[in-house]
Order: sequence, then C-alpha cells, then structure tokens
Amino acid sequence: MQWPLVLTHFLDRARRLHHRRLIASRHAGGVFRYSYGDWAGRVDRLAAALTGLGVRRGDRVATFGWNSHRHFEAYFAVPCMGAVLHTMNVRLFPEQLAWVFNHAGDRVVLVDASLLPLFEKVRAQLTTVEHVIVMGDGEAPPGHLDYEALLAAAPARFDWPQLDEEEAAALCYTSGTTGHPKGVLYSHRSLVLHTLGIALTDAFQLREQDVLLAIVPMFHANAWGLPFAAAMLGCGVVLPGPHLQPKELADLIESEAVTFVGGVPTIVAGLYQHVKQEARKLPTLRQIIVGGSALPQVLLEGFERELGVEVVHAWGMTELAPAGSVSRLRAEMSEWPQEAKTRVRLLQGTPFPLVELRVVQEDGKEAPWDGVTPGELQARGPWVVRQYYNDPDSSLRFDGGWFRTGDVATIDELGYVKLVDRTKDMVKSGGEWISSVDLENAIMSHPQVAEAAVVAIAHPKWTERPLACVVPRQGKASEISRESIRAYLKGRVADWWLPDDVVVLDSVPKTSVGKFDKKVLREQFKDYTWPEVV
Repeated sequence: MQWPLVLTHFLDRARRLHHRRLIASRHAGGVFRYSYGDWAGRVDRLAAALTGLGVRRGDRVATFGWNSHRHFEAYFAVPCMGAVLHTMNVRLFPEQLAWVFNHAGDRVVLVDASLLPLFEKVRAQLTTVEHVIVMGDGEAPPGHLDYEALLAAAPARFDWPQLDEEEAAALCYTSGTTGHPKGVLYSHRSLVLHTLGIALTDAFQLREQDVLLAIVPMFHANAWGLPFAAAMLGCGVVLPGPHLQPKELADLIESEAVTFVGGVPTIVAGLYQHVKQEARKLPTLRQIIVGGSALPQVLLEGFERELGVEVVHAWGMTELAPAGSVSRLRAEMSEWPQEAKTRVRLLQGTPFPLVELRVVQEDGKEAPWDGVTPGELQARGPWVVRQYYNDPDSSLRFDGGWFRTGDVATIDELGYVKLVDRTKDMVKSGGEWISSVDLENAIMSHPQVAEAAVVAIAHPKWTERPLACVVPRQGKASEISRESIRAYLKGRVADWWLPDDVVVLDSVPKTSVGKFDKKVLREQFKDYTWPEVV
C-alpha cells in the first residue's frame, strides 16, 4: 500500500495512544512534568504560532537549546508542519555559529533563555533570521518573542498538512573538526525508517514500559533519534537540560525511575564514578546505550558488577542519522567464556537492518570480512546521507553511492565491526600503524586512570610515536607516571605500541559533543621533546 512515511504518524500515535504517559524536564527550579496529551496540545499551538509568523513548508527553523520539554515540542511541530528543524550545536565557536545559521538560511530561531547571551554575540552577523523566540519561564527581553506568550495566544487546533515522505524534515551539521561544519539534511522517510530501526529488540531494545533519559544532546545527530522513538513507542521521557553533573543525573534517574539511558562514554563514566564512590544504587535502571567514542571495558564491566545494568555499545555518525551498528551477542555465543563475550560487546557491532557496511582498502578493493584486514569504513542505506547540504565538495566523501566515513575499521566473518581509529588519529610509527583507540582502552583499564587520550607526535627516528595524555582518578596523581603506565601495558599491547611518554592532565579537552578533542592535544604537544626510552 502506498502510504507516506512521515513523522506526523508518531505525533498522532502519541496523542491517541500515550496521552497519559509522562514527560519530565529538568530546569533550574526543579522538574517540570506533563503528559503526552498536554505535550501534543502544545505542539499544535507551536505549529500554529510559527505559521502566524510566516513560516512555510521548506523554511528552516533553528533550535538553540538544551534537552527540554520545549525543545521536544519543536522536534515535532516544525517538521510536521512541513518546515525543517535545524538543531544548532550550542557549543560551536561563535564564528562557526554565525556561518552555520547563515548557511542553513534559518528564518526563525528558538533560543533557551540561558543561552540568549551566547546567541546575542552572533545575532548581528545573521543575514536570514527574522524572529528570535526565547524559551523560558520569564518574560522575553525587548526585541524578542516569548515562547509561552506565543503558545498562549495561538489557536488550540492546527490543521496538519499532508506531507510527502521525501520532504526535508530536519537538518544537522557536523561538528566541523576541519573546515566549516557540513549540513546533513534528513527526509521524513529516512527518520521514520531510522526510528523503526533503532527500536528493534536487537537494536536499542526500547519499549513502551521504558522511562528514557536522553543525555545525548538534542542538538547532536537528532539525539540519536531517541525523541522520535519515545513518541512512537510512548516511552516516558526525562530531559535533563544543562544539568549533566554526575550527581544531578543520578538524582534524576532515581526521582523519575529511569530505566534507559543514552549518552557518550565521558558523561556515562562520570555517572559510574559517582555511584561507585557514593555507594548509590539505581534500582530502576536496566540499560545504557553508549556511543560517540569507544566504550572502555572498565565501564561495561563496572556497571554490570556494581549495579546490574547492561551497557550496550553502538556506533554512528551525523551522516547516518546517526545509527550505524550496535553490538549485541548472538545465540551461538551464549556458551562462550565471559572474556570472549566481553570482547564482542566492546566491538562497534553489526549493522542495523537496512544499513550496509563495507571496508575499502587503499587500493580501492573491498577488504575481506576476516576481522584483520583494515580499511576505510563505508556505509549506505535509506537513512545514510546522499550528499551534504549545499556543499559543492560533497563528492569527495562518496564512492559510488557509499558514504566514506573516515573511520578505519575491520569486519569479521559474523559482520561485527571494529573501529581501529579515525584516519587522522592513527599513529604511523616506523611504517607500522598503531591504533590510538585500542591503546587508550588499554590505558583506561588501569585502576588509577579516569581518562586517557593518545595522539601521534612527530619523532626524529620513527616518524611518529604515541603520546599518552592521562587523567588520574581523584587523589591518584602520584601513582601515574611513564614507568607505571608502560609497566601496566607490558603484555597487554605489543611492545612497540608502548607510549614513549605519559603526560598527566587535569582533564582531556572535549569536543562540542563530549568526544576527546585530539586536535587540541596535537596542537598543544606538536613541539614535544621525547625522552630517551630504554
């Protein structure tokens, strides 16, 4: 049957089937709670208000905000009225913010009140923005529109248009590690299929009974599609706002009876250290999906040992909407030794249904699925980007319909992907490659190490050598040294992988989405003088 795959179906489903389910949104004064029924009514009013401001089909409406109930309302009001939701990364540099706003051609911007000072720094540079709507509990400053006042004045009903599934629904920009950020435009069809894909039992395993805490920012890769999946399934939703300190997250998990968490390893690791140090239990929590960077073994095993919580490793990119693969055990592995099971669970996993992955070697040939032969990981599928938005250089990242991820990976005979590194983060020492990711994971298994990032630094003899940048656990700085780390790694990695030096840091610099920012470290240590290593 010809039936359009559009996000309006999920909005209608939440309104009709899940109107009693609760949404909780953390703000400075506490936690605001309301039902999906109330949420759907406010989505109607927001769409009506935006229409009254002149927003039409295809217009871009930007959000500049934290994970909140108002942001969740915009996630559906904007695309379901036929406009394009542009979730703006609030942690970009000001010059990047101005460039992205102008490149996207946003007509309206929804700004969290707490972020208004940051937005105002670039406001004068924006060439297409006509209206700025402030999302907050107080009155908007002069010259701005007030979100709550707009909704209060808007009609209670909205006549939702019949949409084509190929219409644009959302726009996200990459974090721009080199050059300008790149825009990724998603159709309604791609987002509906992506939502169905991540909700499968062998994928994210979401269900109506879950209460979902979205730690991953709503301005990053559609918050992994979790808001759309929650509305489709009727999950309870918990939105933390900017309150991402470990104690704040643990308090939310307890007060809202959270069962499911999605977040990057750096934030999840902080939560683990807090509950371990405070001997807290989180009895309702059953599962954590971790993505964005490699999952440390100590985190996987620690959550299960201390709290009985399953940690599941996933991989994806903004260009994949973002779900690419997820690592779950197969039936044939049920009798395997625990160590073998852990090795599988630390992999990036197998592709989501409808996503195809391959590894291509430097000579252009596809690598065999042997778990050994590395190459660039490439992807294609109905929610994989076809080209970058309004970018004449798009063709450089595509190979005959396959998106070139820039990740170096292997695929084994069962289809499990292992990311070796980003192409730019590999260490080439004496003509041989060293995986910074594998070396980091080995270092982070050290009981006194909280974080570790490995970067390639020029070396007079070996071209490059690995430098380990290590953050000790609280009070353990005296126990971290070059000698102690090298001794610990002996036998865990090849001798020629051992870092030639270890520097102790208070913290590893992070990107706007919580990943280790290795370009900052490479710049910081570009003129590093190596010690003599025996």
